[in-house]
Amino acid sequence: MNILMVDDEPDAVMLFRQQFRREIRQGEYQFAFAGSADEALALLDGTVPPTDLVILSDINMPGRSGLELLAEVHARWPAIPVVMITAYGDPETEARALGLGAAAFLHKPVEFTALKALVRAGGRAG
Repeated sequence: MNILMVDDEPDAVMLFRQQFRREIRQGEYQFAFAGSADEALALLDGTVPPTDLVILSDINMPGRSGLELLAEVHARWPAIPVVMITAYGDPETEARALGLGAAAFLHKPVEFTALKALVRAGGRAG
């Protein structure tokens, strides 16, 4: 399984690497990181295969937001599950994300046991 983490905060990258370190070491997951929506789209167009992939994306980022990324991914690669993760989630934003095709919507701080179960399920909430 490939995971593309999209977040403009370098601390988030370190946190996710640490939380998934055992799975990464065992080869269960391949992680790629993008600091922006545009960088994520470039990776999808190039080095990150859009198969067996789950995208974990922050919503609030400079430039294109995570919601704009979600809409673009859903239009170009509708089979890729995108899990939205945010510290600023409100019911309206959650409804918008789900309406745009988000597979799930999680709030920060992330509960990693639940996130790992979600990733194991292919990014789809049970």
